[in-house]
Amino acid sequence: MKAIILSAGAGSRLGNLTKEIPKSLVDVNGKSIIQRQIETFLNNGIKEIIVIVGPHKEKFQLNDVEYVIDKNFHEHEQLSSLMAASKYFQNDIIISFGDVIVDDKIMNQVVESTNEFGIAVDLNWEKNYVNRDQHPKSEAENVLFDKEGNVLEIKKNIQKPDSKIGEYLGVMKLSRKNSKVFLDKYSELKISHQGKFHNAASLESAYLTDMFQELIDSGIRISPIYVSGKWCEIDTPQDLKNAQKIFEE
Repeated sequence: MKAIILSAGAGSRLGNLTKEIPKSLVDVNGKSIIQRQIETFLNNGIKEIIVIVGPHKEKFQLNDVEYVIDKNFHEHEQLSSLMAASKYFQNDIIISFGDVIVDDKIMNQVVESTNEFGIAVDLNWEKNYVNRDQHPKSEAENVLFDKEGNVLEIKKNIQKPDSKIGEYLGVMKLSRKNSKVFLDKYSELKISHQGKFHNAASLESAYLTDMFQELIDSGIRISPIYVSGKWCEIDTPQDLKNAQKIFEE
């Protein structure tokens, strides 16, 4: 099993903290975000780790990882950035955003999942948005489920008061088979798609959640991996302070 970490984002919402370094190198209690991610992968038996880098790529000095340079990071968003590492879609893979920290418990739940295509989902997510005005609840990547419990819809700010709704953590797992399905669908879209792409203005500006919705609408089953444990996304200075409290050692 491989791990791919998406670390080509600029992290502009962190202000001066990311003026000279990549977002995933921001320090959280003595360790960078990405160091913590790598340790969690290693602790769960994943030794082949690929890091997609973009701005300030020369600042990465990590051992025992392989780098993929997203040369066009300034021209596209998450989905196209991930495709810079498409040659690694040959086996079971776990893909994580570069600004997310999860503890070993959550990562173990993802690794041990038997889902062919699974995304980590927190059902107890709303508590994470109390007093979080820089990154409000409306920005959460919500997940809505069908009657069988599979993912039906994934996007920001789903308003379905009588439905069970979770939050996507930014960690996913693909089997070898569905790694190929993912790549084949993207290749098809690159040739044929024009204009708006789900919640994005174009395929080039699409996030992973837009691709998830495309796959769901095409009949591909995406299953939730319900997780419990400590985790956080670091997008703003307020998020960073929160992460320092959650992962205080």
